[in-house]
Amino acid sequence: MTAPDLIVAEPAQDPAPAASRTLRRPSTPELSAGQKKALRLARTLVWPAIVVAILVTQIPFLVTIYYSFQNWNLMRPGSRGFAGFDNYVTVFTGGAFMQSLSATVVITGSSIVLSVLFGLGIALLLNRKFFGQGLARTLVITPFLMMPAAAALIFKWSMLDANVGMVNWGLSVLGVDPVQWNTDFPALTVIMVLTWQYTPFMMLILLAGLQSQSKETLEAASVDGAGPVRSFLHMTLPHLRQYIELAVLLGGIMLLQVFDPIAIMTRGTGGTKTLSYLLYERAFVGLEIGEAAAYGVITVLLTIIVASVALRLLFKIFSSEGAKS
Repeated sequence: MTAPDLIVAEPAQDPAPAASRTLRRPSTPELSAGQKKALRLARTLVWPAIVVAILVTQIPFLVTIYYSFQNWNLMRPGSRGFAGFDNYVTVFTGGAFMQSLSATVVITGSSIVLSVLFGLGIALLLNRKFFGQGLARTLVITPFLMMPAAAALIFKWSMLDANVGMVNWGLSVLGVDPVQWNTDFPALTVIMVLTWQYTPFMMLILLAGLQSQSKETLEAASVDGAGPVRSFLHMTLPHLRQYIELAVLLGGIMLLQVFDPIAIMTRGTGGTKTLSYLLYERAFVGLEIGEAAAYGVITVLLTIIVASVALRLLFKIFSSEGAKS
């Protein structure tokens, strides 16, 4: 007698090969008639704001581009005509542009670095609990709320004046002779004003970064034996990297447009003639409207480049924070 044949059931074959299987994304639900109508209404309401923004920003810029191709000096109004790219050639070959660009980089870069360092120190102090913390934060923010012209006047006469300035009075107590800050160290005086005014802006961004750091992580590091210096260098600074980059880029965009301290304190002397002041000098002192317009177009393009980098970093920070949450 033979053993019954064993029938082995084979697994059912998938009619579709594995390689051809694709994951389909869930289809987006279709909008109802009411939702489509609400969407059209929302877009219609946005259009006036878009039109106003275009009229206010783009049309003046297009007019500036048009003037940059004109040979127009207000001292010779009758000799106005098309100049082609002559104004741009004058900008890049005259020598003033590179000097102004160098002064802009030095003043802007130095002010940003000092503002970030002082802002980080103040943010670390204000991140601790103490009596009068709210009042201290309000007083620290005050310089950033002051008008640039008022800040420049305060530093020029109340702080840095050779006869009645508080800084020279403090130096005289130490036996140091008075210093003519505005004439002997013009670039340093501008950097001092900008650092004083923009340190609160950097502090606000860095303080927000410090408050977003996990307290449990710092407490765990402290329990494991990490001291304050090691925790700051290996945990707090890496956490603040994106906030520091954001502060540097946004501060750079604002400092590229600085005009008041230079016009009030130094008038562009001693290596302080930035691009914004050079544009003013060509338009309102030299009365070269075409050349000033060319400087304006180049300055706007440089600002757009910096702003694009800043906005890209902003989107990167927000997207990473959203992914974490």
